[in-house]
Amino acid sequence: MFQKTKILYTIFLVVLLFLNNCGIYKKTDARKVSPDPRERVKKNLEEGKGLRLTGLVGKGGTNFQFASSNPLWRASLDVLDFAPLLNANYSGGIIITDWISSDDQRLNEYYKITIKFLSNEIRSDALRISLHEKKCNNNNQCKISEVKSNKIENEISKKILRIASLYEKKDIEKLKEELGEYKLPKNF
Repeated sequence: MFQKTKILYTIFLVVLLFLNNCGIYKKTDARKVSPDPRERVKKNLEEGKGLRLTGLVGKGGTNFQFASSNPLWRASLDVLDFAPLLNANYSGGIIITDWISSDDQRLNEYYKITIKFLSNEIRSDALRISLHEKKCNNNNQCKISEVKSNKIENEISKKILRIASLYEKKDIEKLKEELGEYKLPKNF
């Protein structure tokens, strides 16, 4: 008895699904739709339909971007290319280098650079850069401390922001070239 009822309910649900119009397809009058594809694209974008580039290149919020499309991330990796990376986590918004020795090759003195991304926007407060120093004695006993050097932090930050702005400019030019006669969103 229970098996029979179960089969009947299943058949009833399947029939309902086939008979129910889900509203995905909407009939349109061909006389009201332009035959020119450019005009249809423009109208759809104005009405909020279709793909918008502002959603792909948007800033902040919960819009996740690929690391390769974020100019700030790419610039940071370029600036730190001299150092081995201990951690580079795009979704976590952090890059940490491994311990590196200073330029003057002082023995038993090492530095680590940490970059935290506070925003995807290219601006001066988008990055927090910190430096750590490790000094070891001859017995291999080490002391680690944070270095407060605004000069070095500002120098790294300025270099990253400069390169990121160049990347963003190239990306925008590439978009303009790909889109041709279509207009870019106002925030470009």
